[in-house]
Parts: sequence; structure tokens; C-alpha cells
Amino acid sequence: MKLMRIGPKGAERPALLDAAGGLRDLSGVLADIGPAALSPAGLERLARVRADDLPLLPAARIGVPWSGMGKFVAIGLNYADHAAEAKLPIPKEPIVFLKATSCVVGANDPVVLPQGSVKTDWEVELGVVIGSRARCVAEADALAHVAGYCVVNDVSEREYQLERGGQWDKGKGCDTFGPVGPWLVTADEVPDPQALALRLEVNGVRRQAGSTRSMIFGVAELVSYLSRFMTLEPGDCITTGTPPGVGMGMKPPQFLKPGDVMTLGIEGLGEQRQQVHAWDPALIDG
Repeated sequence: MKLMRIGPKGAERPALLDAAGGLRDLSGVLADIGPAALSPAGLERLARVRADDLPLLPAARIGVPWSGMGKFVAIGLNYADHAAEAKLPIPKEPIVFLKATSCVVGANDPVVLPQGSVKTDWEVELGVVIGSRARCVAEADALAHVAGYCVVNDVSEREYQLERGGQWDKGKGCDTFGPVGPWLVTADEVPDPQALALRLEVNGVRRQAGSTRSMIFGVAELVSYLSRFMTLEPGDCITTGTPPGVGMGMKPPQFLKPGDVMTLGIEGLGEQRQQVHAWDPALIDG
């Protein structure tokens, strides 16, 4: 299934994308796509729903595909060639940081540059959505805790991340720095999360192209690893690192400016499109 939430911010309706690309209204089946709906039992109930029996919805703003994200966990330098372009060593264990859940926005919502930002960058990543509690799980059992997958743009302010001291988090959690979606694609439709092509363009020019098969630490290993340090709950999202081609690694470096347009996608998981704007709180809240 391809699960979605559509409509104005704060008033999204649950929906699914049918085989013909139509938007089907799930609001008669459940109030929202939240953690309970992402559980194995919840997804089993949704799988029994016939899409053709649901009302069609008109096109509307695409929201975050699910509600109730408790943690937004991110992995750094998880592609060896990206570590090389960042001039950083290949990690021996996953590099873990957190993105603030307040940065999460819909797939096509505006990306707003923080006040004074001069080094905001792009990062296409595979997002992993947890469906059942994972605590100290074995790698062999880890994928059973995954509800599905999505596209994430791990937007990053490099000056804040790398030049302002402390942890990476301050450059990763700015408002609008976490576009997610357009869909949550359930795990049964992604037989191998390590065989997905990723891409990103800025103003129509290809900047990133890669495959999840190049990850240093795969999805199952990441879920197992993280579950040793924190309990992963339904609705949590893990964003798993980016392939090479970020602006920081270009010669000379190139960063986002107002008016730029990012388009990015992952094979089978849909496409995002964001326009970059100068600081404007109305765009963040709107």
C-alpha cells in the first residue's frame, strides 16, 4: 500500500494511492494514519480494504504520510563515497544524530532558509518507518519491526552543523528541514530495501545518484543497532544517510538560495519537489 495524508496543515485526511494513481479517502475507515495504524495488526486491517470501494479525492496538498512521529533518528556518512567527498573517515559504527520532529513537513512544502543561512544543503535519503516496538532486536529480526519506507530530504545547514561547535543536530533540525513522503510505502511492497535507486536534482541539474546497495550499514543492521541504544516505537522514522553529490562536496561548494527548486525521489517510493525560500515565518506556519 501507498499511504498518504492530504489537505491543509493540521487538517490532513488519511488516504491511499490506488493502482491507477487515484487518491482514495480512508477517513471512513480510520481517523488518521498514526502509530496504531502502522502496527502489524493495523496494516493487516488496511490491507483488507478494497481501494475501489473508497471515495476518490481531488488533488490537494500532500502532507506528512503519517502522524505521531515520536523520534526522527538520522544516520551520518552511511555511504563511503559521501564520506570521501566530506573528507571524513568511513565510520566503524553508525553515526547517529537526531532531527527535531518540528522540522518535518510534507513532500512538496516550501523549504525556508534559517535567518542568516549561507550554507544550506540537500540530501536525498531512504526513510525507514517503525511499525512495532524494537528494543535490543537481533539483526535477523529487525525488518519485521518496519512498517514501510519513504523518501526523506535531510536538508542541512552546514555552517550550523560543522562550524558552530557541539553536535550536528543544530544544523539538521531547522523548521522545514525534514520533507517526508509523498507516501509511506508498506514493507510488503519493498522486498529489498538495499536495492533502491536514489536521485536528486537542483534546478533540473542532477546532483545525486546512488543506490541503497552502497550503504555501509544496511537497514536491518541500523534498526538492530539503534534498538540497543533507544527503544524504537511505532511512528519513529530513521533516515539512513545520503549518497555523494551534496553541495558541500562540490568544487567550489554550492549551497541553496531562494528560488532554487529541489526534485528528488527513490525508486518505487515517489518524488518530492521543494522550492527554497528566504526566511519567512508565514511559510513555515502556513
